[in-house]
Amino acid sequence: MAHLFRGGGHESADHSCPPRLKPWATQPLSWRLTKHRIHCATRRVGHTWSIELKVKLPDGTLLDVADGSSTADVATAIGPGLARAAIAGRHTVNGQCTIVDLARPLPGDCELSILTASDEDPASLQILRHSTAHVMAEAICALFPQTKLVYGPPLEDGFYYDLDLDRPITPDDFERIEAEMARIIKEDRTFCRYEMSRAEAAGKLRDEGNRYKIDNAERAEGDTLSFYVTGERRGKDFEDLCRGPHIPSTGRIKAFKLRQVSRSHYRGNVKDTPLQRVYGTAFFKKSSLKEYFTRLEEAKKRDHRVLGRELELFAINDKVGSGLVLWLPNGSVIRDELQRFLTGEMVKLGYDMIHTPVIGNLDLYRCSGHYPYYEDSQYPAMFESERGKALQSLLQLARRAVDAVGAARDEIVASVRRLAIAMQETWGAIEGLSADAPIDGIVKSLYTALESETGYLLRPMNCPHHIQVYASKMRSYRDLPVRLAEYGLVHRFEQSGEISGLTRVRGFTQDDAHIFCTADQLAAEIGATIALTKRVLDTLGLGDYRVRIGLRDAASDKWIGSDENWAKSEAAVRAAAVESGIEHTEELGEAAFYGPKIDFVVKDCIGREWQLGTVQVDYNAPQRFDLSYIGPDNRPHRPIMIHRAPFGSLERFVGILIEHFAGAFPLWLSPVQVGVVSVSEKSAAYAQEVHATLRTAGIRADVDTGDEKIGPKKHRMRGRKVNYVLVVGEREAEDGTVNVNDRDGRTLGNMTVAALIEACRAEIDSKGGSPVAAG
Repeated sequence: MAHLFRGGGHESADHSCPPRLKPWATQPLSWRLTKHRIHCATRRVGHTWSIELKVKLPDGTLLDVADGSSTADVATAIGPGLARAAIAGRHTVNGQCTIVDLARPLPGDCELSILTASDEDPASLQILRHSTAHVMAEAICALFPQTKLVYGPPLEDGFYYDLDLDRPITPDDFERIEAEMARIIKEDRTFCRYEMSRAEAAGKLRDEGNRYKIDNAERAEGDTLSFYVTGERRGKDFEDLCRGPHIPSTGRIKAFKLRQVSRSHYRGNVKDTPLQRVYGTAFFKKSSLKEYFTRLEEAKKRDHRVLGRELELFAINDKVGSGLVLWLPNGSVIRDELQRFLTGEMVKLGYDMIHTPVIGNLDLYRCSGHYPYYEDSQYPAMFESERGKALQSLLQLARRAVDAVGAARDEIVASVRRLAIAMQETWGAIEGLSADAPIDGIVKSLYTALESETGYLLRPMNCPHHIQVYASKMRSYRDLPVRLAEYGLVHRFEQSGEISGLTRVRGFTQDDAHIFCTADQLAAEIGATIALTKRVLDTLGLGDYRVRIGLRDAASDKWIGSDENWAKSEAAVRAAAVESGIEHTEELGEAAFYGPKIDFVVKDCIGREWQLGTVQVDYNAPQRFDLSYIGPDNRPHRPIMIHRAPFGSLERFVGILIEHFAGAFPLWLSPVQVGVVSVSEKSAAYAQEVHATLRTAGIRADVDTGDEKIGPKKHRMRGRKVNYVLVVGEREAEDGTVNVNDRDGRTLGNMTVAALIEACRAEIDSKGGSPVAAG
């Protein structure tokens, strides 16, 4: 007898919510698995039954399912346990991956992964946290009805919602908000999706009078817009403009907590209405939530901004500029040692070190694709002519008008139109620029006019400069691969609210390298860069990492280059990852704009994840810059380019290391490796002699011969995270020895100065493999 596959997840013509799914065990017809294959009859068409869709599961199992079936149907068919755990589906069609609600129909023949309630799966957590953000928004609106919602995305470790509310929300309000959230969760309301045409949605949002939602809708892509109702009563239950996806119902939220509230601005515009940003987090298990807050407490103790100040590693002040780092002597030691280590590894692999300017001609970045497409994250271009400067100023004003709303927008648009007329009266007609055109048209015309203007850009990337080094002479296939490396300073104009210590700055140094190679050399070069990145991370005690392959999402338009080049580069990255033997996952939309990449996502000692080392394959830049080499056939050929950075950003990397080690660096990285303290005035001269001997031997040492007792001196050295504290008294002075203590306060015994230096050198050279304490 054929088994009936009940289609679920259809939305009716009036967009009503689908009925709540029932356990299939209660239905008159059930599913059975036979030899890893589900056989089923499909929906009834007239009086006949026919199989419609083929679904491939991650283990290779092929299922025959009815057209209109949902992920929930497939999960139920496989088993009740999976049906209970399932929260969403990941559909892959022609290599394009989409995560959707559990109840939405399958898109046709596809590959299907079923996401479950798992705190170990970032995708599952993202869906949970997005849904919890909706619950928090509903709770806040219930308590403070005058609230205007802006947007509320999930984050790597939680979620937030931006709110326009005259009354300030404080941590004192969190208990009330959480209680209201708990009530909504207890009701176990279904998240229901419905769609409207853009015109219908625009009318609905205008009636609601929320300018932020109107603006969000105007910026959204597609012919239709989707809304989510937290419940099945459209028009009565809470709903929000949202792309989704969401968990099946609020009852799936098992553990949540609000964390903090901060100030923000709509789309980063400080002249717009100030907003409040309420942060929270959520997990599927209460134990995970508890562990998370335990990690947060530990993270506070390790905060690199606090330790950076206490250990005198770096400084940031407003006189220099927000997000611009001043490396102090102690921090410079760490930075220099990291560079020395990596340079040594690169020299072994045949890299050439270069130096290039921090500024470049705009044509360089026009060719690379960085300008103007990523202008929002760059410092403004500097044009040479007065006309260019005027055009740039008008463009900046016009772009502000695009982002503005209401009366402020009308005022700015009027100013733009007046200035457009005045500018053309001064410099003559500008092709395509009409003062009466829509503001978007004026912006487009100004960009076109600026294309002919000479200017310069504070570099946001090193790669265009390295490309010009490669292009500085004709290359032969015998010269390849060419490996160029630089510790290159770049600048990005990050929004002020996103700047944080060393981990998010406006000026940073990339350990950047670019390899130009042939197609035959590509696999070996990618493998070597992967091995180098692994060696760097393992040496620094960051060996707990996962590898992510970032691929293009063809549905987006942010990518440059041909489909053919993307296909070749993605195939090369996949093959190299397999060849290297590293376990990895693939994520659509995580590629660089010019090519796919391999990212190392590192877990630090308290369980936080950081994206550090990266390897990227680029077929597009060599084509855009018309790079070539002469092959064995005496004809020009196109090289392939690899972008590679094991540290990523030195600033960010050092910030992460500070927190990973809690400021207690391994000996080879420590700003002060050894401290010498005298017991009394009688041993002060010997302490100075030991200090001088250590410095002559290349050991970074400090000395304290003050009048205080020995206890406070040792405590002060340990507070500075000095690896070894040498206590010298009259006995040590007579014997020519030192009493060695580690920074945890343990006494290791007496050694001669020569033996200590030898032991320190062994620990430094082995990068911690032969610690003095072990001897």
